[in-house]
Amino acid sequence: MMLQLQCLSSQTLNPKLCPFHSLSNSKGNGFGSISVTESTSIKKKKLYVKCRQSEYYEQKSFSASPSNSSYAPTDVAVGTLPTRVYVGHSIYKGKAALTVEPRGPEFVSLDSGAVKLSREGFVMLQFAPAAGVRQYDWSRKQVFSLSVTEIGSLVALGARESCEFFHDPFKGKSEEGKVRKVLKVEPLPDGSGHFFNLSVQNKLINLDESIYIPVTRAEYTVLVSAFNV
Repeated sequence: MMLQLQCLSSQTLNPKLCPFHSLSNSKGNGFGSISVTESTSIKKKKLYVKCRQSEYYEQKSFSASPSNSSYAPTDVAVGTLPTRVYVGHSIYKGKAALTVEPRGPEFVSLDSGAVKLSREGFVMLQFAPAAGVRQYDWSRKQVFSLSVTEIGSLVALGARESCEFFHDPFKGKSEEGKVRKVLKVEPLPDGSGHFFNLSVQNKLINLDESIYIPVTRAEYTVLVSAFNV
């Protein structure tokens, strides 16, 4: 009762002294009624909403990174590497098709638990001659594997530059020199791209074949992106 009188008397002098009370005139008397309960209720609502919002974000954060061991990422065993997927690219033209397939490096496990590089990564180029309109004879395909250094040469190749690679699959063996593969990459006359020309001489099966395909600058850029994996 004293609180009501004090606040009412303050309201008469200066209404700002009771900023959180709502005053309303009753029909039966000239005094205002203070709804302290209502303002307290509003405060509780705000605190309650605030609390629920905090719990929501905490729960969301917990769900994103659960501490339960059943959801924890599986530890990679010593000597193994996570699987990585390499995406290739194919180019189809009127006289030939070219497929580029990146291959990742290979590793072997040592007794110490470490891993050792057993084979470097490479990019396999497959050339197939055309057998008709939008048809290619993949049974006659010729393959050329680019080493890491050769990939670097192609990546750094300028629009007006050319390069040439020579491979002998039987180098260091008794049949050395019987199979000869030469890949030439030369600029197109108008500077809009490069010619990829693969020549294969195989004396073992009496084969002498050359497959070439023009590659535009945009297509070459896509090939380089495949080289960079």
